[in-house]
Amino acid sequence: MNNEKDQIHFETRIPLNEIMQSNPTTIGYEATVAEAAASMCRDEVGSCIVLKNNLPIGIVTEEDINCKVVAKDKRPGTVKVGEIMSTPLITVSAGKTVGDAAHMMIKHRVRRLPVVDDDNSVIGIVTVRDLLTVSTEINELMADLIEVNRIEEIEMGMCNRCGQMSDDLKRIDNVMLCSSCREEEFL
Repeated sequence: MNNEKDQIHFETRIPLNEIMQSNPTTIGYEATVAEAAASMCRDEVGSCIVLKNNLPIGIVTEEDINCKVVAKDKRPGTVKVGEIMSTPLITVSAGKTVGDAAHMMIKHRVRRLPVVDDDNSVIGIVTVRDLLTVSTEINELMADLIEVNRIEEIEMGMCNRCGQMSDDLKRIDNVMLCSSCREEEFL
């Protein structure tokens, strides 16, 4: 059994709706870039999902604003988000898993995925940061579980501290110690 593969499989089977950010920042297709930037600042996020007739059609990110407006010396109050949004919009269903979202992000080379329900309405967003946070938390939990449930090993071999042969070695802090050295360790 390959533990690393099992761990990756375990991590990626988390339902996406458990980690997504609900109520993402959205903006209408006809809104200006200045309005999008104000919404992003207000909500402390790096993107706005662009809606047309209440359906997601694109996304405007800080990078879009910097590269397509600021760098070209355009006035944010006169440029519509529909002119600079990234499209087509790649979305993911709320019923998918963390692994599904990660694969989509890799395939489409995106860092944000709007989460949609069955009628294609936006109900959330998941970012690369969300995925990394989950992965880190699970890895830390697994390490804690391993430590809590660590089985003391009894082995035959050479003590890492005194160099003597022993048939009563136990691993202490990742070092194999004989009974004499273990006693000294705890004095």
